[in-house]
Amino acid sequence: MSSSEYVKIDENIFLNIRDWGHGNPIVFIPGWPLGHEMFEYQFTQLPQHGYRCIGISMRGFGKSSKPWGEYNYDIFADDLQTVLHSLDLRNVTLVGFSMGGAIALRYMSRHKGDRIANLALCGAAAPSFTTRVGFPFGMEPGAVDSLIKLCYSDRAKLNADFGRIFFKDSNAVSPRLLDWFQSLGMEASPHATAACLEALRDSDLHEDIQTVNIPTVLFHGLHDQICPFALAESMTAPTEAMPTGTEAMAIRAEAMLAGAEYNAGRIKEAKLIRFENSGHALFYEEREKFNLELLNFIEKKSSRTSKFFPA
Repeated sequence: MSSSEYVKIDENIFLNIRDWGHGNPIVFIPGWPLGHEMFEYQFTQLPQHGYRCIGISMRGFGKSSKPWGEYNYDIFADDLQTVLHSLDLRNVTLVGFSMGGAIALRYMSRHKGDRIANLALCGAAAPSFTTRVGFPFGMEPGAVDSLIKLCYSDRAKLNADFGRIFFKDSNAVSPRLLDWFQSLGMEASPHATAACLEALRDSDLHEDIQTVNIPTVLFHGLHDQICPFALAESMTAPTEAMPTGTEAMAIRAEAMLAGAEYNAGRIKEAKLIRFENSGHALFYEEREKFNLELLNFIEKKSSRTSKFFPA
């Protein structure tokens, strides 16, 4: 199969995909407002280890069709199912990053995990991207409203501001890489960019989480400024790997004071892997660890030598 092609969703909508390698499939769902190109440093490595990697740019983003109309998790989940069936993919490891993690969770509930064998949620915008009653984690809804306004007045600034907080330290990556990330965001439809901010602001995935019944891993950057680490904590049972100390105690105290059901909305037996040196861009900032841990998860191994992956 060619490295890049299109899958027909309906008469006027086509999704751009990247399809590299052979073997059991790993399907990557990018985050807002990016296309599948964001996973470049997974696609250059994982196919060498016997896996078929498929990246999907969702409608409105990347080089996919950009129709006018609704953009929400239900529509994205339906599009994902169409791609899986069109390519006849089975025994899939589904990797969702940021908003892509939210889409993956909606897919699991809406389509009962059709064709999915393993689930990896990476810096996921879940169970809720924004704070709500009983859930004090995430961005304030009013802050998202401001982003929507900025999208319609200066989308280039929105992408630039997003790029600066995407990494733990934007000064630690090259200016050219920052420019590249920002250019990926500018490929998106302005309408889809704003509409998906509304979906991020309004969606609550606590009920979707309850439907997950397959092996699941959460990768999350400890210094994530977009989807804070507390989001991942809220979806997994407490373990020794969780952060301790004053900051962690304050987070839990805040949850208790807000009346949060801290044990609700967890994914049964999900494993949380901390990325100590990453912000939101864990797939790049600790790309060697990301790729190794993903392979270990799929192959159910406790460890794998890192000599196969360049740092």
